[in-house]
Amino acid sequence: MTVSVSAMRGSIVTIPNVPVTDGAVTVDRGSKVRRRLTMTVADPKYLPWKELDPLAVYGQKLVVSRGIRFAGGQIESVPLGTFRIDEPSGDTLYGPVTLTGQSSECYIIDNRFIVPTSTRGYGLCVQAIEYLIRQTLPDAVIVNATAGTRNPSCAVATWDSGADRWDAVQQVALSMQAEVYVDALDRFIIADIPNVSTSSVVWNIAEGEGGTLMSAARAMSRTAVYNAVVATGENTAAGSAPASAVAYDTEPTSPTRWGGPFGRVPKHISSALWTTTGQCQAAANYALFDAVARNVQLSITAIPNPALEAGDCLRISHTGRKELAIAQSFTIPLTAEGSSSLTLRGGKEETP
Repeated sequence: MTVSVSAMRGSIVTIPNVPVTDGAVTVDRGSKVRRRLTMTVADPKYLPWKELDPLAVYGQKLVVSRGIRFAGGQIESVPLGTFRIDEPSGDTLYGPVTLTGQSSECYIIDNRFIVPTSTRGYGLCVQAIEYLIRQTLPDAVIVNATAGTRNPSCAVATWDSGADRWDAVQQVALSMQAEVYVDALDRFIIADIPNVSTSSVVWNIAEGEGGTLMSAARAMSRTAVYNAVVATGENTAAGSAPASAVAYDTEPTSPTRWGGPFGRVPKHISSALWTTTGQCQAAANYALFDAVARNVQLSITAIPNPALEAGDCLRISHTGRKELAIAQSFTIPLTAEGSSSLTLRGGKEETP
């Protein structure tokens, strides 16, 4: 097992191989910043004292990857992320130096709107997202990875001075039934919200000989399960009348069907970017799938797979069952001794 950490300032590599002694990368779909790094370096000489020191907090970054060294010496690795250094600390005489970092969503979050800002002049959703991101990071790589690279029209929406820029980006993505995040290659990805019923399985985690499953725990809850979605839109900037629509779970065999034993549990969502009844209905229909998903959380410990992305579909084979689930969050250790903790959601038993 190998780990490579390079320290950079701008495009200049300042330390090509930071000597890591411990640490982990955490990836979480539920967090505004998807990737976070914690890392330890034993030698106190790496503790920054000046603004331009390699591990200081004035634009310095860490590029992290993990891989395998084969018997012949060849190394195969995958990136774990590019992280802005936020907090280096440590004992000045004995160390160790502890560092924390975040993926590039943090730059957008920090740059709140200085003046009222709108999507006026950007008629398509992807162009509006690019505009909002590149006001902060002009050279950002933005990839539209949605099915068919869809790019619907974008309504005019306005955000006040002081509003969260990343929230605005996510609102535009939601209006096109997508999510946006920074991946391990430091790219802003616009992607479809993962669906366990249609996604391809990227990894089989199995118990027993030859498997990678180490332990598993399971919990089920009614929390965050709904059987109707009410979508409303009101856009004063566009001068349009308020619009709304409702999507119900009407499947006769569904355990969460509207009016059935589960009860009536509506979820309300809203956006200034939905200006017509049709847009509200499309948003409600799209959100209903996730709303009725069983809130079954499967927490497992497995051999680390650094190539995973949050939102990947996994097959878990244990206790004689095969279950498909979406990777909601997980950790990848930076040491050979560590295991990977994963939280999965949207579990669905696989039928032969």
